[in-house]
Amino acid sequence: MKKLISIFLCLVMMFSFAGCGIVIDGEGGSGTKQSSASGSIGLSVSTQNNPFFVTLVEGAQKAADEAGVSLTVVDAGDDATKQVSDIEDLVSKNISVLIVNPVDSDAVTGAVEAAVAKGVKVISVDRVVNGVDIDCQIASDNVAGAELATQYIVDTLGEGVKTAELIGTSGASAAIDRSQGFHNIADEKLDIVASQTANFDRTEGMSVMENMLQGNGDIQAVFAANDEMALGAVEAVTGAKKDVLVVGFDATDDAIEAIREGRMGATIAQQPDLIGSTAVENAIKLIKGETIPKEIPVEVTLITKDNVDE
Repeated sequence: MKKLISIFLCLVMMFSFAGCGIVIDGEGGSGTKQSSASGSIGLSVSTQNNPFFVTLVEGAQKAADEAGVSLTVVDAGDDATKQVSDIEDLVSKNISVLIVNPVDSDAVTGAVEAAVAKGVKVISVDRVVNGVDIDCQIASDNVAGAELATQYIVDTLGEGVKTAELIGTSGASAAIDRSQGFHNIADEKLDIVASQTANFDRTEGMSVMENMLQGNGDIQAVFAANDEMALGAVEAVTGAKKDVLVVGFDATDDAIEAIREGRMGATIAQQPDLIGSTAVENAIKLIKGETIPKEIPVEVTLITKDNVDE
């Protein structure tokens, strides 16, 4: 009898251990690996040497602070190689959501694919990520904004005027889209005499514009794909003592002041703070398991001397 009781107790203990589902190294009885995501958000921004992206980061940080979530911001310094490394580093820290503003929409593809493969949710802001199915894209309508800016040149100076284009960083989707919007109008209504990249940079914008004016002294208008390049063009135009209508994109504080003073004709107002905060708000929804739209457009507006104080 004692032997039977001992066997019975052993069987009970065996079944009890089986029911416990002992977890070893993060694996449960079902064999499914548990998620190590931290519930935090990483933001990889192309550069903070640009007021637009400084404001975008500020909007994102404010939204994160208000929601009480962790946001880590890394600045690529307009270096696509560094941005890839930044993204890999953020993913290694087990972020739940990556918000990325690409330096180059193609160059980040591999790093973003790797992040997605590890279960990280991805939101792009201002510029797209090419070749990857991400969770959401939040951006201004860059094509429509450039069309507005170019039509302003036509409405102000008439058709056929000699016009130059300052293009943004090669490979950046915003640069591509804004150039497309410019050409949608300019190819039919303006005489494009020069078109060159100045990498979204004020100093380069000034240098490129100086060279353009030396080669085409009768340029009457300039469309610059961002305000930094536009303000550089303004300096070049002022230095050459020329009367040239300069139109930019972003509505930075310096550009708004230049419009008030009559040194710039117009700019396209985006809402970088809203882009940043919207990205964080939707990142939090993803962390909670909620569904968000694949695309969230942010409205743009033409700013001229007539509405600059509104």
